[in-house]
Amino acid sequence: MNSKTVKARPEVRVQAADIVREYGPFPGGDKVNGVTHDGRRVWAALGAQLVAFDPDSGEPTRSLDVTCDAGTAFDGKHLYQIADSRIDKIDPATGGVVASIPAPGHGSDSGLTWAEGSLWVGEYRDRKIHQVDPATGAVVRTIESNRFVTGVTWVDGELWHGTWEGDESDIRRIDPQSGAVLERLEMPGGTGVSGLESDGAGLFYCGGGGSGKVRAVRRPKAARA
Repeated sequence: MNSKTVKARPEVRVQAADIVREYGPFPGGDKVNGVTHDGRRVWAALGAQLVAFDPDSGEPTRSLDVTCDAGTAFDGKHLYQIADSRIDKIDPATGGVVASIPAPGHGSDSGLTWAEGSLWVGEYRDRKIHQVDPATGAVVRTIESNRFVTGVTWVDGELWHGTWEGDESDIRRIDPQSGAVLERLEMPGGTGVSGLESDGAGLFYCGGGGSGKVRAVRRPKAARA
């Protein structure tokens, strides 16, 4: 009798998100559309302004007058910002747009992050994450999710994304090959995630949508093992 090996689905670890701090609302905007971290400061996309703040003091330190409709990213030198159906590459010293590429979702894009030479772009209602060539906008590959994607970040080889449907929202770690959910951090009811970025260590920074706030959520230690 022939037997088939059935690959077991990974067990999903679920726990409440540990919100350690809230920032904002910030002058100049009542909605946070995206967030990133430049190694020292957190940047929040407020619609018509990118605002940088000190995560220790919570005080704003910079602002750039740019269109910022959704996700934000930083590659070590430049900021990247979703603006309508394009992704702008921005000089953080001047706020000038130095290049633009088409966004893969053609205006339905959400989260944005930089990792290993690529941009990673969430496509909200289509529940996808695209790896994108930052020079051309060409889609290199696509990862399927089973929830709306509202933020994307890579940290220590792990792919995490935010979700927000109705009053339910979470931060989830997924298998970067299959899209299978491996871990979930459940946000309190009515607390959404609109933009997600790791600080490269123990925290996630999460945009809070219409609350105008950015929330720092502790990254589970087990995920770093």
